Formats: sequence, C-alpha cells, structure tokens
Amino acid sequence: MTASDINALLGSRELPGAREALLEMTRDGSRSWRREELLDMAGRLSAGLTAAGLKTGDRVALMAPNSAHWVAVALGVMRAGGVLVPLDTQMPGEDLAHALNDCRPGTVLTTDKLLSRLPKHIEADVWLLDNDTADERSWRNLVADSSGPARASSKDMAAIFYTSGTTGPPKGVPLSHYNLATNVQALCDQSLADDRDRVLVPLPFHHVYPFTVGILTPLTLGAPLIVPYSLVGPQIVRALRDGEATVMLGVPRLYEAIWTALEQRVTGRGRTAARLFHGMLQVSMMARRGPGWRLGRRLFAGLHRRMAPRLRLVVAGGAALDPGLGRRLQGLGWEVATGYGLSETAPILTYNPPDRVRLESAGLPLPGVELAIDGQENTGEVMARGPNVFAGYLNLPEKSREVLDDDGWFRTGDTGWIDEDGFLHLGGRTSAMILLSGGENVDPEKVEKQLEKASGIREAGVLAHDDRLAAVVVPEPQLLREVEGDELSKRLKSAMEKATQDLPTHHRPGTLKVSLDPLPRTRLGKLRRHKLEERFEALGEGAASKGEAKPMDPEAMAPEDQQLLSDPTVEQTWQYLAERFHDRRLTPDSGLYQDLGLDSLAWVDLTLTLRDRIGVETEDEAISRVQSVRDLLREVAAAGEAKEGGDERDLQTALKDPERHLDDAARRWLAPRGSVRQFIGLVLLGITRLGVRLLYRLEVQGHIPREGGPYVLAPRHLSALDPLVLTRVLTWRQLRTLYWAGWTGLMFSSRLARAFSRIVGILPIDPGRSPRRSLALAVTCLERGHSLVWFPEGRRSPDGQLQPFRPGIGSLLLARPSPVIPVHIAGTGKALPPGRRWPRPGRVRIIMGEPLDPGTLGSDPREIAQRLQDAVAALGEADNTT
Repeated sequence: MTASDINALLGSRELPGAREALLEMTRDGSRSWRREELLDMAGRLSAGLTAAGLKTGDRVALMAPNSAHWVAVALGVMRAGGVLVPLDTQMPGEDLAHALNDCRPGTVLTTDKLLSRLPKHIEADVWLLDNDTADERSWRNLVADSSGPARASSKDMAAIFYTSGTTGPPKGVPLSHYNLATNVQALCDQSLADDRDRVLVPLPFHHVYPFTVGILTPLTLGAPLIVPYSLVGPQIVRALRDGEATVMLGVPRLYEAIWTALEQRVTGRGRTAARLFHGMLQVSMMARRGPGWRLGRRLFAGLHRRMAPRLRLVVAGGAALDPGLGRRLQGLGWEVATGYGLSETAPILTYNPPDRVRLESAGLPLPGVELAIDGQENTGEVMARGPNVFAGYLNLPEKSREVLDDDGWFRTGDTGWIDEDGFLHLGGRTSAMILLSGGENVDPEKVEKQLEKASGIREAGVLAHDDRLAAVVVPEPQLLREVEGDELSKRLKSAMEKATQDLPTHHRPGTLKVSLDPLPRTRLGKLRRHKLEERFEALGEGAASKGEAKPMDPEAMAPEDQQLLSDPTVEQTWQYLAERFHDRRLTPDSGLYQDLGLDSLAWVDLTLTLRDRIGVETEDEAISRVQSVRDLLREVAAAGEAKEGGDERDLQTALKDPERHLDDAARRWLAPRGSVRQFIGLVLLGITRLGVRLLYRLEVQGHIPREGGPYVLAPRHLSALDPLVLTRVLTWRQLRTLYWAGWTGLMFSSRLARAFSRIVGILPIDPGRSPRRSLALAVTCLERGHSLVWFPEGRRSPDGQLQPFRPGIGSLLLARPSPVIPVHIAGTGKALPPGRRWPRPGRVRIIMGEPLDPGTLGSDPREIAQRLQDAVAALGEADNTT
C-alpha cells in the first residue's frame, strides 16, 4: 500500500495499539508510551488546535528539546492540517529571529526555559510544553477530550524545515505530506529494519533527517523509538543499554566521538592492551573483507555487553562518514548503513544497504528517485528528481528558480559521479569551492582536513583573502598553556606550513589567524562559511590575545559542547561554574587544576555543592578521570541523582559522620587485628627496628607524649625510609595502636602489598583520587582512638627541600581536632633517595616538636596546612643552626 500523507502512512500497517511506540529515558529511569496512547494524544491535540481556530496551512512553530510530547505535538499539528515548523533550540538568536519572521507562525509551542529566546512582541499564541494545566499557557489546555478527524491531504504542506545556514541565513524548506510520506514509504520497503527493532535517535528532532528516518519511519514500521534523556555521551550509552536498542541513528561526528572514547579507554589500560585491541580489530576487519566472516561480536563481546548488548545496525547520515571509521565500526561487530540527501529532498536520495555497502560511495538511489550529473566527462553537479523533492524555498522565488528547472530536476549543489553499478560518489559542495583568479579551484574541506592533522591545531577553516587562501585555526588547549602571543602564532604557522608542504602551491594558505573560540558550525558540525569570513575580519592582525577573562557564551561553543549543555543538570553545573569563576576565562577546555586552580579538597567541595544545588551524586573516584571542565560536565551527565538525606554543603559537614562515606571494604582496614596478625606485625616491626639500628646512627630530639591523644604525627617526607626510622622513636605500645597513611599506588598495588599493609596498620589513603573517602577513613581512625602518621607533603621531596603542605591535613584536623606533632627528619634523603633501590648507611636525625592544638592553627584547611608547614620548617632551621 502506498500512503500519500502522514496520517495514512501511520495507519498503513495493522499494528496493535498496546504495542510500545516510544521509550522516553528520564534522569534515572524511563517512561514507556503505547502506540494507542501516543497517537491518541496527537489526535486530541489535533482536535484542540482545530477548536482553537487552526486552519489548514496555518503554521505552528515547535521549539523544545526531544521528548515524547515533542513527537505527539508534531503528529497532532500535521493531523490537523497545520504546518509544523521545527526550530533548533540552540539556533543563534539572529537566525531564530530570521526564521520566525520568515515563516510567521500563528502558534508557538516551546518550554518555560526557552520562552526568553522568543521576540518579546511575537504575534503568535505561545503555549508551554513543560507546565501543567494550572498555568493557563500550558499546552495541555489545548488538548481536547477526544480525537478529531485527520484534515490533511497529500498536497498540503506538512512542515517547513530550516537549513543550517552554512553559506547564509537559514532558508525555509517546505515539504508536503506527499514528499515526506513517499520518502518514508520507500525507506520502509528496503527492509533495513522491522517491527522487531528498537531505534535509538540521539539527534535533535528539528532536523529533517531524524524527523523522517528517526520518527516517522519507526512509527510506520511499528518499531519502538527510544528517546535518550539528553543528547550527551553517557546518556546515549545508557539509552543504548537500558533501552535495548538494535538500531542507532547518528551523524559521523557522533561515531567519531564513540571511536575516540573507545581508543582513549583502551590506551589508558596500557600498551599491551592497546596492541591486543588493535590487533583483534585488524583480524576482524580482514575477515570481513576476505571471506566475509562477521567476527566482531565475538571478539568484542565484552564491549557489546557493557555498551550496547542488542545493537546490530548503526546508521550514519547528515554528512559523509569516513570510510575508515565505517570499517572500524564494522570490525567491532556492527553493521553500517549510510545515506545521502538534503532537507530539500525530504531527505533521503541514496542509501548504502548493509549487505552491499560501499563506504567510499554515497550509495544507490532510493526507489522512485532519479539521479543525473550535469557536467562533462561524467563528473559535475548532482541533480535529483522524484516525489520527495520539494517545490521551492519559502519566500525565495529567485533562489527556487536557480535550483529547480521546469522538468522538476533539483540542483543539489554537490559535485559527483555515478559508477557503472549505479552507486553515487560525491565530491565537494559547489557553493564552498574557492575560485582563485588564476583559474584554480580549491576545495577548502580538503585543505582543512590536512591542517587538522597538524600538531597543535584542533580546528581549521579555510577561505579566500586577497586572491589567496587564508586560514583561521583554533589551537589545542595544551599548546595554549605552553605558549602565547607571537610565539603561539609562530608555532601554529610552522605547523601549518609543515602540514601543507605536499599540497599544490595554490592549496597552501598564505595568511593565518588564531581564534581561541571554536569555529562557527551547524548542529551537525558543518562550517558556517559566511560566519567564518566574519570571524576572520574580526580577529584582525597580530598575535592572538589571551581572550576575555569571563565565561564563554554558550552560543560560541562548539556544537558538541552546546549539545552537552542541553542536559538540564549539565547546564546548571555550567551556570554554577560561571558564577564561581566569573572573573576568569572559562571554557569547556579550561583545566580544573591547571587553569582554575582546583585541588583535591576543592574537588570535594565542588562535588558536595553540585549535590546540594543540582541534586547529582558524583563519585569520589571521578577526580582521576576529570581534567577539564568538559570532563566534569560529562561526569555530571553520567552521574546519578543524589539520594535524599544528604544535605552536605561542605566537606566538614560531610565528615561529621565519616563512616557514612566508607564501604565495608574500607571499614575492614580499621577492624581489630587478630592475635596472629599482631604477632606477625610485631615480628616485622622488630626486624625493621633492628635494621634501622644497625644501618643508621639515629639521633632523636623530643618524644611523643605517653598520655593523651590520639595524636597526628606530621613528618616531612624525604625517602621511603621515613616511616621505617620513625618506628625507632615509638614505643611498642604506641606502635600497636598506631596507623599509617599509605599511598594506594605503592602499598596496595598487589595482594602481597595489601596483606603487608593490613598487618602493620597502613591505611589506603589517596587524597588525589579519592579525597572524601581518604579523609573519612582518617577521621574514623582518630575517632576510634588511634594515632595516625600523615605525611602532609603528599609525596617524597624530589630535591630535599620542604614541599608545600597539602590542605588535606587541615581538613582532617578541622573534622577531628587532635593534637598534631610536627616532625623534622634529616638524612634519609641521602640514605635512600627516590630512584635508588638499596639504602646507604649514614646519619639520620629526627626532631619531634611539641604537640600543637589545631584550634591555634586557624579555621581554614589551607591556613592550618601552612602554619603546620611553618612549624616543621622551624624545626629544620633549628637543626641547621646546631
């Protein structure tokens, strides 16, 4: 059966109403919509719009994040005969104003949060999708009690999609019901998916590609549509796994991000793991190219279980997928389908079926689509004709005549050729080609790809300037930290010249300008070339500036980062950071430690603030994964919702009940040591004390009081010998109840090391990776009456000089005020310096200071750490004068 409009299309197959039609992921769960429930909501909205005066052809703008309600509104508007105008929630203000003025909708549906983006005096009825019926502007007040009849016909306009505006202001592309229905029907007939599939769409619905292929096609087939909570990596992976997706719709930049994340994870596991992974991948790819064996799902079974247990097919559209990336995805065990089309063609013109895929091509024409090449020697501009081709741009008659001829052929603006098997191969965009006065044609994308391979260059945009090529480049963040000004420009120019040395002379940019902000791109990652020219002129001449000392405007961020901020909790986190660092240059690339000065304690305070203000629970160990603001935002996107009863506004409040932050494994480190372990521990300590006595002339000044306590010993740290020589100044009774703060990377790296640590009372402390847990363990130790040795420098001194004391000791003493004893050690650095395997005999001197009342050291962790450092330094100075 051939459907001629959207309403007929959705009813073209007999599908049970109780069948799941849509799974909407929530923050920590999901909400399932039955087919009859979703279509009934659309039908009742259609009736309500009609009752409110909507006539056939009236335009209804929809600007909201992806949701089940978005789908219901879109279907309801088209059912009522209205013209849906989906708008990008991240559309720049200038483009949004242009689109609204161009289409002049009588009704706008948006959200309370996005309401401020609309013009103040917009001449339209505005309804809010996220408010309940108590608000008179709630869209639910439009919904009728029962569904009304469908009023649209095949010739009626169904929707107006706005192009991304790569070469100028966005153009309105009207598509009829017939355009959309025939394209969807042709896709369904290719059997790429069926009602047994579950389709994940991690793309914004306002674009014609996810609208047609991701919404209308699954609903027609009866395949449930999965809507992730937000369009960011962690939530996409959760939707893949928990939604049991079998098909994923994406764009090349999404698959590039997935591949990059996989490579980084594998590389982080060491050289051997990386070689094994890439070796297995090569075997899988060769087996597929040769005998056609699909080994990927077996070779990478663990990856599939963790990430996407049921995923079988990844679909790439919106831009050309790199063939190498496509083959790697196949090697990992997924089938790959690609396609080519434009907004003007509703959108699919060609498709690359998984069973005959040729990744170097754009695929075969979809049934009903005719292709032709306007050019010489079989290469030229691609032209298309078919029932899915639009009839002309909105309010742009001259532009419409330029691209449509009297026979219905549409000029796509892409160059290409068709091979002998009918597969279309694409070149570049004719509108992007640069023609120099010497007659040379330059494809800027090829030059940009070459530049982006250069060291230190993250992004590159190429344009014409004074009849030569010029480039705007965005440096890598690490390069920005190393150099600035003239030196930065010099390094980048050198990298550019090296990257383009093998290109023809007229392909080498003669002028380079440096931009600290990302280049202007569309949501799908395409360069907005008219905006690139504006950026080039605005940058001016000379060295790159450091940028303004203020947070970056989200509209200036890269599309991926704007997408990240579409997650509500991520956006709130960014707003908090913008408030806290309002006087610094804050971007997603800003380093938390290098640029913003956050240490491990500041990290704990930050996570507690996020818990209190935003309601997200970020695990303590995340500090080891988070280097930049972007890493933090991704961590927040993946974090779970904070549990109730956790009102902890700062670290000290959290440490009032330290054991609540310890799991059973951590508590076992403080469990009483049995008689056997105590005996072994005493033997080991006896051997240690004897060895120290034989090897070193030990001079001790001062002592630990035998009464009172528990005490915190704060020695300086020169050598691995330091804790060993300290055993000589402690009594047997003190040693039996004493614990040592030990670095997890050394004393807990193996089963034998962990057993030794448990016997002699070494606690796993790592403020750099698990600050809250480490401090909670130390506070619990003191609360149970045990003294504790804590090395405040956090590491051995590399040069023998006293290193700055880290604020962890201050937080510990604030949480559990205990007398603290400064300890000066001298001589161990010469006896066993870092890097030396065997100790040398010699003279070692230990000076024990008087116990200090932490109340006299200050009320801030850093202040306490500094004063304690001064006390240890004073002991050292006294030692040097004697």
